[in-house]
Amino acid sequence: MTFWDHLGELRGTLLRVLATVLLAAVGFFLIMRWFFDNVILWPCRPDFPLYGMLSFLKGDGDWLPDMTDTAFSISLINVKLGTQLMTHFSASFYLAIVFTFPFIIYQLWRFVAPGLYPNEKRGARKAFLFGNIMFYLGTALGYFVVYPLALRFLSEYQLSDKIQNMLTLDSYMDSFYTTLLSMGLVFELPLLAWMLGKAGIITRRFFSRNRKYAVFCLLVLSGIITPTSDIFTLFIVFVPLYALWEFSALLVPKGEKESDSAGDDSSAGPAKT
Repeated sequence: MTFWDHLGELRGTLLRVLATVLLAAVGFFLIMRWFFDNVILWPCRPDFPLYGMLSFLKGDGDWLPDMTDTAFSISLINVKLGTQLMTHFSASFYLAIVFTFPFIIYQLWRFVAPGLYPNEKRGARKAFLFGNIMFYLGTALGYFVVYPLALRFLSEYQLSDKIQNMLTLDSYMDSFYTTLLSMGLVFELPLLAWMLGKAGIITRRFFSRNRKYAVFCLLVLSGIITPTSDIFTLFIVFVPLYALWEFSALLVPKGEKESDSAGDDSSAGPAKT
């Protein structure tokens, strides 16, 4: 294929992706009122599943959220003209991208697949499936665990009894988008490690040597994803992130020196006395 043929293929790929996203966005726009009340605003209601599971947790509101309060609820306010309409549009496009993410990646893979060797195609198929699964696992963890805990803590925290918390629609949606997208992207860490390992850039020794630095960086990243000061929520985010780090190490092949040393140790006989 000539350069212009490749450009035509890329144009067709982008048009298919754009048409699919727009079609999904229109669908979400039509059902957004129901979806907003029953999905996006579900963490604002006391019947959210996580709240019932943690109903035994009695917090003081400063370091731990009080999950025993069964009357918990949040009402949002809007202070800018046109914000609700723009949120209707932005939420529709955001959800369309999230739900069509596998199709978008598949179309991009179809574009580059003709230039790959058969073994590279097999690896790309595995990466495609694994990456999508991890992305949705991260998004689900952000929606069902991380964001509700952060919302519960921040909505109940008070610097002074004279200050009343009034949560705006903009603030709620910004935190909602950031948390879910961040968790989805962070869960791609094993895929990134696997690809770097396949390319020979890193080995398993990289993870063992940098574990203490990884713990510090993951703690900082957990604090960025959950802008709360309570240790409980920070710990809830840090545990799966550290598990991802250790899981990523298992996906990376051992280096030659590591394999040779393991083989030498196993073949060595008892020492002579």
